[in-house]
Amino acid sequence: MNPYLDEDLLALGEHARRFAAERIAPGFQERDKTRVLDRTLMAEMGEMGFIAPELPEELGGQGLGCLAAGVIHEEVARADLSISYINLLASLNAQILSHHGQHDVVAPWLRRITRGEALIAIALTEPRGGSDAASLRLRVERVGDDYVINGEKTSISAADQADATVVFGRTGTVESGARGVTAMLVPMDLPGVTRNRFDCHGQRAIGRGSIFFENVRVPVSHRLGEENQGFVQVMQGFDFSRALIGLQVLAVARVALEETWEYVAQREAFGKPLSAFQGVSHPLADYDTQVEAARLLCLQALWLKDKGAPHSAEAAMCKWWAPKLAYDVVHQCLLMFGHGGYDRGLMEQRLRDVLGFQIGDGTAQIMKTIIARTRAGRESVPA
Repeated sequence: MNPYLDEDLLALGEHARRFAAERIAPGFQERDKTRVLDRTLMAEMGEMGFIAPELPEELGGQGLGCLAAGVIHEEVARADLSISYINLLASLNAQILSHHGQHDVVAPWLRRITRGEALIAIALTEPRGGSDAASLRLRVERVGDDYVINGEKTSISAADQADATVVFGRTGTVESGARGVTAMLVPMDLPGVTRNRFDCHGQRAIGRGSIFFENVRVPVSHRLGEENQGFVQVMQGFDFSRALIGLQVLAVARVALEETWEYVAQREAFGKPLSAFQGVSHPLADYDTQVEAARLLCLQALWLKDKGAPHSAEAAMCKWWAPKLAYDVVHQCLLMFGHGGYDRGLMEQRLRDVLGFQIGDGTAQIMKTIIARTRAGRESVPA
């Protein structure tokens, strides 16, 4: 029994698991080699209704709520964390576009997202820093009915594969900090946009890279939220994605644990199955307990969001705890497979894939600051 998942959500999860096992899992290792996101597979996911199901029907979604998005998200991640980035970016950016965008501009993009026809990246990090996001320097200037963008964004997931990007840029003074940042939707085929691709340890099918803007003109109609208020308004959506990231990496940890429990129950040493030795079974039992608890926390955060209740602290807890836990779990599972675990294969790829989330989308230190400010008050926990 799970207090957050009713029969309909459990059935949805089983449906998504079957699809992921049949269509996503078989290409897991091959996509890591080719570093190419499968657009055909993305379209199939859209056809199944697996992308941003929390959006209302008139915008291409199913109005199912954030818990439904989480249930689907973890089943896709279980099969391939890189492919589950489709769900993560869709849910985060769809929320931003639907809440802060001009309807006639964003509605066609939202329908393309849910159909699996478009991938939207989000560009916040710059070469000067990532955690201190309010100090960003990418320049955005108003010229008539357009904004003109100049600068660089870096370490952006899906940088070279995205069809459009939610870009945060400075319209105010540097001294204005977070109060001088504006967000906008920028199609990636505009003149003046160039992109590259990094050679990363993991998450290689989705990739990371830099996006360069040289006198890129974007209509004012593509602004998201008010001018100079983009950071303050739009960043609220990150609570949603932080809970989703927790489920994403924990799904990888869970499948690693399942495979390892099966292996240690069958593999024998000194006339006994490996699971008979406490040095083997107890670490796995410890991690199994923590994964179950962390998953419940992530589901609670999404449940709170569906209820319209505050959940910033819970989302931050998900984001700092789950990626570290998932890495530690997969690492332990890899060791349990002995020399076989050190070969190129499922387990080592999972280890590379989950590692990145200890860095991207908010470090543990930033998440703990958010928790502290929620509990003690912002004045008591200065930047």
